[in-house]
Amino acid sequence: MAKEQKTEAVRVERLERAEATLYLLGSDPLIMNRMAAKAKQQLLLPPRAKNRAEREMVLKHEPDLEYRDSVYRCRDSGAPTYVHFPSGSFKKAMANAAVDTPGATKAQSGRLIKVIDETVYIWGKPFLYMAVVRQAGFRAAPDIRTRAIFPKWATKITVQYVRNLIREQDIVNLLDGAGMIIGIGDGRTEKGTFNYGGWQIVAKDDKRWHDIVRTGGRVVQEAAMRNPECYDEDTEELYSWYHAEVIRREKNMLFTGATATPKKKSARAQGDGTGEVILPPSTITGKSRGKSASA
Repeated sequence: MAKEQKTEAVRVERLERAEATLYLLGSDPLIMNRMAAKAKQQLLLPPRAKNRAEREMVLKHEPDLEYRDSVYRCRDSGAPTYVHFPSGSFKKAMANAAVDTPGATKAQSGRLIKVIDETVYIWGKPFLYMAVVRQAGFRAAPDIRTRAIFPKWATKITVQYVRNLIREQDIVNLLDGAGMIIGIGDGRTEKGTFNYGGWQIVAKDDKRWHDIVRTGGRVVQEAAMRNPECYDEDTEELYSWYHAEVIRREKNMLFTGATATPKKKSARAQGDGTGEVILPPSTITGKSRGKSASA
């Protein structure tokens, strides 16, 4: 006679949520890395092929526009800051920091931790920063990129976690470690070349944190967007040269367009029967729709 097998009921413990608000003070400058609107538009709808003359009439770079496009803007005029940063960047930084943190795993950190802020406000005054970068691809050709940089910055985030499986102190340790070895933005420590985008956790009443919040709000940031200040001397020299060169080339192109004359009819040219070639307006070099020419 077969023995009856006893089965035990499966008990599932309910997971409990908990939240912790943490105050971050930038320990390294923060370089913004938002993709420019022009680049996203070209991904959505690639531009038509241009001939040589059209390419010469288009500037390769527009530092002022690139500077403004590099920041994540708060559309709400009532927001305390003009600049924010994606909340997912902080969660990703914590998950990546878990790889080098004893007692934590990347996969588990990604499941148990959530940054619940819809908008992570960034306080601080932005400056215009120009630097040489290497483009993606086999050749890794050098280029100049203009971005906004925050020498001093502060923010705060609210982290939701599973209290049954992870402690609040673990969250603090993981986030603090992420600010030390990972960071956010361009040139962050995680990439291994530069040391930007790092932070440290401070107390709620930290005077340094409140000083940045008091002096680096929306009004200051909007003014810095309208009238940018250069971050360092190298940027200032390059920025000044750029604007002086644009003015010089605009004058040169305007002069060339004013003195352009139609050419005589050649053997293959098609004219109007009078012996002169009728040139369409697009073939006459000159200033085009407010855009200056580049060499």
